[in-house]
Amino acid sequence: MNYDPKDTPLRPFAMARASFGDGNDTPRDFLERCLGAIEADEPAVEAFVTLNLEEARAAADRASARYREGRPSSLIDGMPVGVKDVIETSDMPTQMGSPLFEGWHSHLDAACIGALRDAGAVVLGKTVTCEFAAIHPGPTRNPYDPARSPGGSSSGSAAAVGAGMVPACLGTQALGSIVRPASYCGAYGFKPTLGAINRHGVHDHVSQSCIGVLGASLADCWTVLAAIAERVGGDAGFAGLIGTSGPVAAVKPKRLIRLATAGWADADDEAKAEFEGALSAIEDAGVEVVSRDGSAVVEAFEAAMTEATALTRRINGWEFRWPLSRFREQGAEHISADMLQRLEAAEAMDPVDYVAGLEARDALRIRFANLAEIGDACVLLGATGPAPEGIGATGNPNVNVPASLLGVPAIGLPLLRAERLPLGLQLMGFAHEDEALTGYASWVERRLTG
Repeated sequence: MNYDPKDTPLRPFAMARASFGDGNDTPRDFLERCLGAIEADEPAVEAFVTLNLEEARAAADRASARYREGRPSSLIDGMPVGVKDVIETSDMPTQMGSPLFEGWHSHLDAACIGALRDAGAVVLGKTVTCEFAAIHPGPTRNPYDPARSPGGSSSGSAAAVGAGMVPACLGTQALGSIVRPASYCGAYGFKPTLGAINRHGVHDHVSQSCIGVLGASLADCWTVLAAIAERVGGDAGFAGLIGTSGPVAAVKPKRLIRLATAGWADADDEAKAEFEGALSAIEDAGVEVVSRDGSAVVEAFEAAMTEATALTRRINGWEFRWPLSRFREQGAEHISADMLQRLEAAEAMDPVDYVAGLEARDALRIRFANLAEIGDACVLLGATGPAPEGIGATGNPNVNVPASLLGVPAIGLPLLRAERLPLGLQLMGFAHEDEALTGYASWVERRLTG
C-alpha cells in the first residue's frame, strides 16, 4: 500500500460525532464500522490481544441512547478505544506482553480506564505491547507493509489506529513508544507532559513514562487526554493536564526551534529531505525557524543532549531492576534475552550511578526550559525513517528520546512519507504547555496539508 497523507484509512471520531446528534449516525454504527475493519485487517496486522465485543456493543448502545436524548457524557462519548496491554481493565486480562502474566486479571480498572468509561468511551480491547512496555516485540505487523515493524512499545495501539480499526488507543512512552510507532503506522501520537495523566493501575513504572494517545486525528488525541485528566487528574505529585476539554484552535507559532539531536545523524536521506521540505513550507508562511547555525544556545543544548539515549537507558535500566529481578525468580525462561541483558546491566550499577543519572537529567531539563525564551516549540522528525523491515525490533528511538528524557509534551503528525510509507513530523513543547503545543501542531498540519 502506497502511503498518501491526504488519503489514509484513519477513522477520526471527532468528525463522525457531529452526525450523532441529528440521528444520521450513531455510536453503535460507528463501532460496527470499526469491527468491520478489525475483521478485515486483524488477521494480517495482529494489533489486539483481547476484544470484549459484547460489552463494547452494549456500551455503544448506551452512548447511542444518550445522543438520542441529547445528553452525551463528553466529547468522547461513544468513541471506541483500544488499550495498551500494560493498563489494567476490569473486564479483560492485563498480560504485559509476557508469558509470566498470561491470563493475569486484576478485575480492576486503572484510573484512566475508569475515566474513559465515565466519559462514555467504548473500551473495545487490549492492544499488543512489547514485553513489559520495553523493547522485545510481540506479533504485531505494520498495517502498510506486514513485512515491517509497527514500532514499539505501543505496537498494537499504533497499528490499530493506523489501519482504521479504532479512532484512538492508549499507549505509554518512556523512550519513544508513542511517537515512533505513530510515525511508522501513519497515526497521530500525543505524549503529554510527564505526570499529566494519572498512571494508577498502569504497569509501566519508570520515572520517565507517561500515558498518551495514538489517534486518528489531533482532535481525537486531545479530547481523550482532556477527558481523562478532567476526571482523574495527573500522577501523584504532578499537575494534571491543563487546558480546555474541547478541540484546541490552531495557533500560528512565531518561532520554532529546529533540533538536530543525536537522532538526526541516524536519519536516512529521504527522511531528511521530507523534513527540510516541511520546514521550508513553514518558513514560507512567515514562521521563523531557529537552528544551531544561527543560535549558540541551540548549538550548546544539542551538544549537551549527545548522550541522551545512553542516559535514558541507564536511568530506566536501574528502575527496571527491581521488578525484573522478581520476574526472573518466577521464571527466567519466560523472560526475553533482551530483558535479561537489561537486568544484568542494571545489576552492574550502584545507587551512585543512578543518582548521577538523575542529576544529569535534571540539569538537561533546566537547560531545555531556557529555550522557551527563543522559541515557541521545537520541531524534529518523528522517526529516523520509515518502519524498518522485519518485526524482530521496534526501530531507532533516538529522535524520540529528547521529549521523554526532558519530560515535555511531544506530538507526532502523520504528514510526511519515505519509501512510500508513513513518516511523522514531531513537535516538542515545554512542560505543561500541552494545549499551546496542540495549537501549534494544528496550525502546522493545516499549513502542510493545504
